[in-house]
Amino acid sequence: MDWLHAVAGLFVGVMVGMTGVGGGSLMAPILILLFGVSPTTAVGTDLWFAAITKSVGGFVHHRHGGTHGGPDYEVIRRLCMGSLPAAIIVLILLSQIDAHQIKSGLIMTALGVVLILTAFATLFRSRFHHWAVHARTDTASNFLRYQAGLTVAAGALLGVMVTLTSVGAGALGATLLLALYPLRMRLQRLIATDIVHAVPLTLVAGMGHLWIGNFNLMLLLNLLIGSIPGIILGSMLASKVPERVLQPLLAVVLLVAGWRLIG
Repeated sequence: MDWLHAVAGLFVGVMVGMTGVGGGSLMAPILILLFGVSPTTAVGTDLWFAAITKSVGGFVHHRHGGTHGGPDYEVIRRLCMGSLPAAIIVLILLSQIDAHQIKSGLIMTALGVVLILTAFATLFRSRFHHWAVHARTDTASNFLRYQAGLTVAAGALLGVMVTLTSVGAGALGATLLLALYPLRMRLQRLIATDIVHAVPLTLVAGMGHLWIGNFNLMLLLNLLIGSIPGIILGSMLASKVPERVLQPLLAVVLLVAGWRLIG
């Protein structure tokens, strides 16, 4: 067992429990920048890490979310109509790229860009939600006409991002849902919908990366050993750490990591 990997899993688990930001936003850059794991292996392994942890979270939300707090399966179906085909297309394209350096460079650049977008989504989520509510109220009839199609398109965007980088199903997915359904779902239902949609997406993407060969089983087990108690600890600390302090700090970390990966 590699205790450093377990410690990394513990840290990511604590941050996920405290902030709700997807583990991929932290795990993949930690594996690449601090442990020297190849970008392809880091993404492929992290997708399985996300699939396992989000399956547990999705089950809890399904069983205990209630009528108004559980997942919105109509929205999930629309997202999957876009995300799963997009994930399969990206996996086919990745399998056709022979040069390892080109593939790793593409993934590192895409990961850096998505991390920077995630940082802004984390920092300005409440303001974005406020804007989306007003925009949705003023243009309700026109917006409803395109809502289903835009949801499928959002799912396709998430499918591409998650398959390429393992990042996007958390903060960015929730932000897109806020824009598309600012009045339909309260926060708990929105988070549940985002998590449950991420389960089939990360499973499909993870199986594709396993097929390509981008996977390390021992690394995954070490990360899970640390992350499970970390998520429990983070959830207990969530109410004790001010959000106005934690969110800017997390956004800065994501920005620096994204810039390092791009540079």
